[in-house]
This record gives sequence, structure tokens and C-alpha cells, in this order.
Amino acid sequence: MSQSVAKSFWDDLYRERERVWSGRANPVLVEVVGPMTAGTVLDLGCGEGGDAVWLAGRGWRVTATDVSAVAMARGQAAATAAGLDDRIDWQAHDLSETFPSGSFDLVSAQFLHSPIEFARERVLVAAAEAVAPGGLLLVVSHAEFPPWAGSHRQHHVHFPSPKETVASLELTPGEWRVDRAEVAERQATGPDGSVAMLTDCIVAVSRLR
Repeated sequence: MSQSVAKSFWDDLYRERERVWSGRANPVLVEVVGPMTAGTVLDLGCGEGGDAVWLAGRGWRVTATDVSAVAMARGQAAATAAGLDDRIDWQAHDLSETFPSGSFDLVSAQFLHSPIEFARERVLVAAAEAVAPGGLLLVVSHAEFPPWAGSHRQHHVHFPSPKETVASLELTPGEWRVDRAEVAERQATGPDGSVAMLTDCIVAVSRLR
């Protein structure tokens, strides 16, 4: 799928509402990263910037990337309002085609799903390669469709288990430690305001060298 098709799809989706997401940081990210010493972080699929702004506010130097210019413009506005412009580098990427350069103390992939064609496994391999020695890769994904998925729900979609996700990262033995590979439930509020219990797949792996 061409970058222009992906960009058009996601720009149109974000234009449907003044705001699609809550603007708050994802809860597993807050739990895992809160105690960490701030460094450099790559936020993959940053959307409207909730995670990027939260990370920047805690001292991280953030590279935030998304295919949607509409979404990132909202993130930039939130960063400006918070006085954090100088801590976030916003980069437009269709991750199936191009990937940010550099290595990072933290690489975060929060709900990196797509209802259209997307080379997710290849992107996550690239995400692992972008982790600096001593750094962490955190992948949080849906274990099943949230109830508000609506027309984007696709019956043929397979949500990888934590074990499958770890295997797909192609980690070199001896260079990585699996810190978490589990399924967890949490209460969440959807874009329509409805509340439901969601099941997340959580994978956290540390690069030892």
C-alpha cells in the first residue's frame, strides 16, 4: 500500500472528530516508564501526541512519528500549550515505508494497529533494532477488538499473543531480556464515552548489549 493511501486514510479518520483520543498518556506506558530515568524515546504511531507530551513533560527527548499530519498537528498544538515544543521532534513517516533514524533509550509502540494493510511485524523488528544498549522496547496492543471498534472490526484479524509478539521481534539470544510478556485487563473509556474492560497484550524487552 502506498504512503499516500495510508496518509489519506488516517487523515480522513482524524478529521471525523475534533479529537479522537483522550489526550492522556496510555496507562501501561505511565506504569512502566514512570520510574525510569528520562533519556531519548521514539514514540511510534504517536497519533494526537498524548504519550509524546507526557514523556516530554517528564524530561524525555521525544521523537514522535505518525503517518497523519492532521493527528500530529494536534500533538504539536498540545506540546506548544504545555511549553514543550523544544523537547519533541515530530516526524512524518508511514512506518511500512520509512523509519526514523537513530537509537533510543526507549522505543514505545502503543496500539500500533491498522484496519488497512500495514507491515506491523516488520515495523516491530525495526523498533527493536532502534533500541540502544541498556534500553527498553515496550509494545502494548489489543488482545481483542475494543467494543467501540464498530465498522473497523474485522473478523479475519488475528491479535498476536505476548509469546507470538516476542517471537516476531527476532531478538538475538543473549542480547535481550524479556521483562514482561502478559495479558492484562483494564477499564477504559471509548471515543463515544462508553466504559468497558479491555484486554491488552503487554511486551517489555530490555536490550542488554
